[in-house]
Amino acid sequence: MNEFLWPVRVYYEDTDSGGVVYHTNYLKFLERTRTELLRSFGFEQDKLKEQVNIIFAVRNINVDYLKPARFNDLLQVGAMIKRLGPASIVFNQTISRESDNSLLCQAEVKIACLTADTLRPYPIPDNIVRKISHAD
Repeated sequence: MNEFLWPVRVYYEDTDSGGVVYHTNYLKFLERTRTELLRSFGFEQDKLKEQVNIIFAVRNINVDYLKPARFNDLLQVGAMIKRLGPASIVFNQTISRESDNSLLCQAEVKIACLTADTLRPYPIPDNIVRKISHAD
């Protein structure tokens, strides 16, 4: 799969008193991008919960913070599927500043497919696997 990119503007509320993006907000930017990636394939997470009784939840995340993002920066947040398992997806994700193309953050994120009612692992539905497996 090609890298999916999503633009994110840094707002004042995303920063700490020094004007630097607070570390947990990078995780929010990564999450938004994975959500938009699913949406680009035609899958809305609320509909998946209502209609198929599944949710996607972070199982593991490994993040390297390389350089700070600051108030009003325009960022490009990337997501690429590294590995697709029966009930999980591993993403390689990046956050770069658009103005100078600096890599600010990189992460490997493992997402688990779970039943919404019991929160037990559940195989990723075939239609989702087909769509994301053939994306280029």
